[in-house]
Amino acid sequence: MAKYLLLIYGNEQSWEAMSGQQRNELQAGHAALVAAAGAAILATHELLPSATATTLRASVTGKPTPTDGPFLETKEVLGGYYVVEAADLDAAIAIAQRLPEVSAEHGGVEIRPIREAN
Repeated sequence: MAKYLLLIYGNEQSWEAMSGQQRNELQAGHAALVAAAGAAILATHELLPSATATTLRASVTGKPTPTDGPFLETKEVLGGYYVVEAADLDAAIAIAQRLPEVSAEHGGVEIRPIREAN
């Protein structure tokens, strides 16, 4: 079995503008994924808004310097993730297809294999 990281991207303004009903529907979609995937889900977390991010960058002296905010300015930001275990990429895609963000106008899901330590 391989491990995959499902990265959930979306537009923060769209997420913040959601009504209570829309948020409940989104959460229900995630609950349905967790129920369907069961033990295949190894970890999952929703991230706080990108404004709370801190990025480390090398300064001219080579010493890492923390800065406020995400590394890149984009319309879509990383909003959460799942670590899943699946037989292959097709199985990981089948799990990821259940995420509500896959069918939302404001989001998308990136699937990345995780390199295991030797």
